[in-house]
Amino acid sequence: MLVELLNFFPDSYGPLRVFDYLSFRAIFATLTALLVSLILGPRFINKMQAIEVGQVIRDKGPATHLSKKGTPTMGGTLILTSIFISTILWGDLENRYLWVALAVTIFFGALGWVDDLYKLRFKSSKGISPLAKLFWQSLIALTAVIFLFYSSENISETSFIVPFFKNISIPLGFGFILLSYLVIIGSSNAVNLTDGLDGLAILPCVMVAGGLGLIGYAAGNTIYAEYLNIPFLPGTGEMLIFCGALVGSGIGFLWYNTYPAQVFMGDVGSLALGAALGIVAVIIRHEYVLLIMGGVFVVETLSVIVQVTSFRLTGKRVFKMAPIHHHYELKGWPEPRVIVRFWIITFMLVLIGLVTLKLR
Repeated sequence: MLVELLNFFPDSYGPLRVFDYLSFRAIFATLTALLVSLILGPRFINKMQAIEVGQVIRDKGPATHLSKKGTPTMGGTLILTSIFISTILWGDLENRYLWVALAVTIFFGALGWVDDLYKLRFKSSKGISPLAKLFWQSLIALTAVIFLFYSSENISETSFIVPFFKNISIPLGFGFILLSYLVIIGSSNAVNLTDGLDGLAILPCVMVAGGLGLIGYAAGNTIYAEYLNIPFLPGTGEMLIFCGALVGSGIGFLWYNTYPAQVFMGDVGSLALGAALGIVAVIIRHEYVLLIMGGVFVVETLSVIVQVTSFRLTGKRVFKMAPIHHHYELKGWPEPRVIVRFWIITFMLVLIGLVTLKLR
């Protein structure tokens, strides 16, 4: 919004030219989202407590989680509000990528909001049916990627960038739609599965978003794209604004979500944040980097798949409980230890993901 307002001032009004710099706007997008989240947090928590919007604990979960029952949930609403305000304020509203990322995030959040509402209404941890959830996830994701496909202006926007090789990309054609769909759906559900401990999901989302934002900035800059031997993708630099807003809102939310949590993000937060990471990875054409940086999300998802498959085929469980963070809880690890160690792993994976850009 502020970028558009500059058009009303003459070029000679020098000080306002600073708003043309992506780095400047990204920093303030992060700070704005952080402040909005911190300021609105207490009011949101008090409101949720007043109307008794509390977390429903599944019967088969760890016994230590019973004390979390009744903790205000749906905190993802706070995250999405912060992201939206900050992105609209500091982003270039003529950039189509920005609107696609925002739309996917908000609509996945709306789906999560309905899912949370079902859980609260029926006092159950199940929510809406998996089939119904997948249908709406698919509709939102396919709408976004089909738009990206038909609005693409050069072949690099729909090609797969082969990692570890210079200037090698594979045109996907309609395969772009399938790959992008799988990335968004997979990322959304993976973050949703990971969100089982206080602060476990939000900080990895913040770190991964920061890494993807930097790649988007590089891909949208001719000098950096040439230096890193990655395709130049005009407009993807605005993903730094969106990711900055996600980082700020996530850190602000963590202030209240850290152990012991005062509020949970709920599906409105986890489904939206996972989808946000997925759509950003698709836009900047670095899906494989998301796979590396989001390794914790991948392992959490695989642990569920392995557990379910093993039990159905052999009647035996591989882990004490899935997702895998519960396995370590039942092994005797204190909850903060599980959380912080998963944070450390994610930090290392984000650095590895960034390093891969030069391994060409």
